[in-house]
Parts: sequence; structure tokens; C-alpha cells
Amino acid sequence: MILNLVILALVMIERLVELWLAKRNTKRLLSMGAREHGPGHYPLIVALHAAWLASLWWLAPPRPIHPFWLALFFIIELGRVWVLATLAQRWTTRIIVLPDAPLVSGGPYRFTDHPNYLVVVAEIFVLPLVFGLWQVAIIFSLLNATLLAVRIRAEDRALGRTQAP
Repeated sequence: MILNLVILALVMIERLVELWLAKRNTKRLLSMGAREHGPGHYPLIVALHAAWLASLWWLAPPRPIHPFWLALFFIIELGRVWVLATLAQRWTTRIIVLPDAPLVSGGPYRFTDHPNYLVVVAEIFVLPLVFGLWQVAIIFSLLNATLLAVRIRAEDRALGRTQAP
């Protein structure tokens, strides 16, 4: 049970640090003339992630840990670090676009337009499996897929990858 709580605490600390970093980067980008796009769905994303973490805090502590899924989760977190390092001061949790700034094309962005969302999809699915909570993995993955469909369309429009409807 102690290891379960340590894992969940580390994930929570990571998320809190990321929120601090995102807020700092957002403030800086906005002061440089950047603009936020598609803010309407953002509270739903926050609510989904908060509910996902709350469900894990509620259900995971007494459950056995599955080492394979834990190892996979740590590998996924390396992907998160790669994305954060690549975007650096441009990484936020919102869709913030700095006019005339070139799109990031290095790091994982060489391979896909949305590596951060691939990491999030993997995290939401795999962390519950660390504790054998396949129902949580499926439910939150489906909810996340619904929100990401909206999010990715909004982001692609903001970045000029697609035309507005």
C-alpha cells in the first residue's frame, strides 16, 4: 500500500509542477502577444484529469501493483519529459499561439503533430492498469478521446493546420 501511495503522490507532484510551469509559460507567452484559442473546453479537460486522479486515489491504494504496467508507465513519463524539453517555454496546458512563431518541429514533433496528447492517452490508460483498474482505464480513455477530438481540432485550427469550419 505504501508503494501505491508513493506512486500516486509522485504523479500528483508531477501534475502540480506541470500546472505551475504551464501557468508561468502562459503568462509569459501572453505578455509577448500570444493569444489563447479554444478556451471553452479547457475546464472539461481539467475536470477529467482531476476525476481520473481522484478515482485512482480512491481505488488504487489497496490494490496490487503490476510491475509490467509500472515499467511501461515510467517509459511513458520519459516521453512526457521529451515533449516538455522540446517545447520548453512554449509548453502550456492551454492552446496558446504566438503569432509568426515557427511550429516546433524537433524532438518528438519530427514524428507526429501531437506527441503530448499521445503521452496523455497512454498515461490515462496505463496508470490505472498499474493497479489492475482496467475499468478506470477504459472509462477515462473514452472520455479523454472525446475531449481530445475537440482539443486537437481547435489546436490544429489555431496553428493553421486546418481551416476554421
